[in-house]
Amino acid sequence: MEKFIQLTISGVSEGAVLALVALGFVLIYKSSDVINFAQGELLVVGGYVAFVLIVLLGIPWPIAILLTVAVAAAIGVLIEHLVLRPMIGEPVISVIMITIGLSVLLRAIMGILFGTAPVKLPQFIPNAPVTILGATVAEDRLWAIAIASVLVGALTLFFRQNRDGIAMRAVADDQQAALSMGISVKRIWAVAWAIAAMTAALGGMILASILGGVGGDIATIGLFVFPVVILGGLDSILGAVVGGVIIGLLRAYASGYLPPALAAGDILPFIVLVIILMLRPYGLFGQKIIERV
Repeated sequence: MEKFIQLTISGVSEGAVLALVALGFVLIYKSSDVINFAQGELLVVGGYVAFVLIVLLGIPWPIAILLTVAVAAAIGVLIEHLVLRPMIGEPVISVIMITIGLSVLLRAIMGILFGTAPVKLPQFIPNAPVTILGATVAEDRLWAIAIASVLVGALTLFFRQNRDGIAMRAVADDQQAALSMGISVKRIWAVAWAIAAMTAALGGMILASILGGVGGDIATIGLFVFPVVILGGLDSILGAVVGGVIIGLLRAYASGYLPPALAAGDILPFIVLVIILMLRPYGLFGQKIIERV
């Protein structure tokens, strides 16, 4: 029972971070129909920016977190302006290849600047042991769940109450209708990329604090964003949350109960991805679109 509780909390905490990052992925897809294969790399970018600010520049971590989010937002807007906007009207496969190339470019830049070995980052989230139902777990896992939950809730309120959030939903439903109502679609795209980069950066910082550094581990975790959004639905915010928790738990249970040699925690999410694509390609909560020709 103790092991089950530990694995459950570990899985939910990772799943909460994955859900946060997947929300950015869904935002970009809903507003511009772009599948962003570089979303996982933005996790690593956020971790490295935090490393520079906290370790190299010695900025206190509360200020460093705000600066990291601001830098991430600026990077998101730059990517949208310089990389994606010139591709408007181009075939979908071309845009997909651009995002794949962007992921490779970001990874190469991080490798050139910081090397391939992980860099240490102070754990700014408390990690003292906590006992829950007889099981001892690290406090940072609980903080990860709480922080990610608050951020997901804040984003949900943004979509429902904020003017830009409502405009983003309008663009997602019908770009032409949104244009006719005076909504700047290009501006909404820039906002979507900024929010996606911010959520990824926050997720990267949370993971960097839990793992004690920034490196390949965070990049690997970023790959599981794709099973999350396919499972939940590419265009579903609720699906991103539910899919993140399911994939996080699946990884935790598989890694904890199956032999390590199988690397089941790394493999099973992608098996789920294939099964979902075969049986329900629009995901658990995605919109089923029927095209009449």
